Amino acid sequence: MRMSVVTRLLFVLLLAAPLAAHAAQNDFPIIADDGDPILNHKVPADVAAQIEKLPGAVIVGNPQGSLTLAEFYDANCPYCRWASGDIDALLKKNPKLRLVLVPFPVLGVPSIQATRVELAVRGLVSPEKFYEFHRQLDQSRGTVDGQRALAAAVNLGLDQAQVLAAANGDAHADTMKAHLRLGDALEVQATPGFVIAGVAIIGYPGPKRMAAILAAVERCGAVVCAKASAPTSAPKRR
Repeated sequence: MRMSVVTRLLFVLLLAAPLAAHAAQNDFPIIADDGDPILNHKVPADVAAQIEKLPGAVIVGNPQGSLTLAEFYDANCPYCRWASGDIDALLKKNPKLRLVLVPFPVLGVPSIQATRVELAVRGLVSPEKFYEFHRQLDQSRGTVDGQRALAAAVNLGLDQAQVLAAANGDAHADTMKAHLRLGDALEVQATPGFVIAGVAIIGYPGPKRMAAILAAVERCGAVVCAKASAPTSAPKRR
């Protein structure tokens, strides 16, 4: 897949204007399965609300579900691939869960090319079929570029010429820039980046901690529930 002029210009933009650096912070005590703290911070509600309005976002799982997890991912992020199977298992286990997938190509030209194909596939198939394509890419080994993403689309049953023509559409450059701008506004400094219950979680905390975060949001509406104060014992009767 030949990189278009628009894609090359976008890559220059990425190099010239990288995501803004922000001070590391932890608004909640989120500890990964391996014992390391996971960076997290609260995000403005009005900014978080823009995620689902992104032109390239895809909602899978239960579209009407009461539990929403947004993921900013790069097709070549190894941690995104690691997280993918676990999140898939959580989707199958929890009928309330809706996953908002946001392509976030920050790892170079191959990722930009692959994202072009992702955006093309998104416009050609249902969200369920797109998710099948997404999972296929996540189970790949090595670098995923435009050609590998195109091969995955063909493997899904799509017409190669149709996907290629759609992938080279000029609108995709604006879509990718919109994703990058919003990710920057949310201070998503690495992939995968998750947003849930008004909190951005930077990095994948592991399957157990992610399941615990989802359970906490269902239980108390926060990524970490406040500990209930211990009940005082009743005075003994004399």
